[in-house]
Amino acid sequence: MSTPGRGLHGRVLDTLGPAITAGEYPPGSVLRTDELAQHFEVSRSVMREAVRVLESMHLVESRRRVGVIVRAKAEWNVYDPQVIRWRLAGADRPHQLRSLTVLRSAIEPVAARLATRNATAEQCAELTECALGMVANSRGHRLEQYLVHDMAFHRVILTASGNEMFARLGDVVAEVLAGRTHHEVMFEDPAPAAVTLHVQLAEAVREGDADRAERLTRAITVGALEELDVLAP
Repeated sequence: MSTPGRGLHGRVLDTLGPAITAGEYPPGSVLRTDELAQHFEVSRSVMREAVRVLESMHLVESRRRVGVIVRAKAEWNVYDPQVIRWRLAGADRPHQLRSLTVLRSAIEPVAARLATRNATAEQCAELTECALGMVANSRGHRLEQYLVHDMAFHRVILTASGNEMFARLGDVVAEVLAGRTHHEVMFEDPAPAAVTLHVQLAEAVREGDADRAERLTRAITVGALEELDVLAP
């Protein structure tokens, strides 16, 4: 699916980016912009713009008199939401999902604990609204509608922590949740227990119960890992 609003260079990125992250161009491969421009039937200026975006993600680097070099995976910006999306679209999806879910299990319980102390009244209300939206869409194979509220819920938790580093992970967590849904690494309806945990977590944050909030969030992330064991072993 092409990324809207990016024009021709976006079309190039939506093909070339997934190809690089899937290993079709191994580290050290040399990409010639003229040849790529011809292949994609775009101008050299469009191709250069696409390369600049890939460079910002640390997927490639340009070297004078050599060309565009594919960088080693260890150098990629693995927190870039677009890189996450591309990797989730490839064969490495189970490993990527597990890696990101483990990251969530390390970060979100701490963020939830902090949120019990730092969340504003507006954020508490938003958490409750998101949780109720999840409940309302948890039956009838309404995963896309459920996803909207699920992503918003976890963004609020991370932001309400009051820690700007946690808040910046909102896009990362959103990509994990979206990837599970869009690549069918979810049951047709969310597990009722998981939905209930989100409702209880909203209550714990509103009530300022730090221990309960951390415990509930850990249960949510453990449940997500257990689902991966079944759906993406």
